[in-house]
Amino acid sequence: MNSETQYEDSVSTLVLENIKNKLINAFRESGQHAAASCSSNNSYSLVTKDIQANEELRRAKIDGAITWLRTELLEMRSQDRQLAKTLLDLNTEIQRLRREHESSNSDKKPKANNNDPETSFHGGGTDEDQSFIQMN
Repeated sequence: MNSETQYEDSVSTLVLENIKNKLINAFRESGQHAAASCSSNNSYSLVTKDIQANEELRRAKIDGAITWLRTELLEMRSQDRQLAKTLLDLNTEIQRLRREHESSNSDKKPKANNNDPETSFHGGGTDEDQSFIQMN
């Protein structure tokens, strides 16, 4: 696993753990508020047991939701990488087709005829001939 992937995994884990803690605290505070509203000790113990059972159930649901989120994030990362690979392959194919098209167009361009006086004067000869012509 490369360092970028490890970093993404650790960030995802931290974000999900933060969400989990916030949800647990929110449920815990609502449970404590309900327990405080009960007046007698007997009903308080029943409510406390019910609140604890509900809190365990909520924690299990939260853990399940976090696991599902992790799974979805990993699947999205996999799809992202596959899409990036596809785009790179398409770009490579486009570049190859461009080069192929340019080379086929350059093959179709008419070649200079060395027997033609106009083209042989301007296009024929060496670099020294060209520089001599330009100087005079």
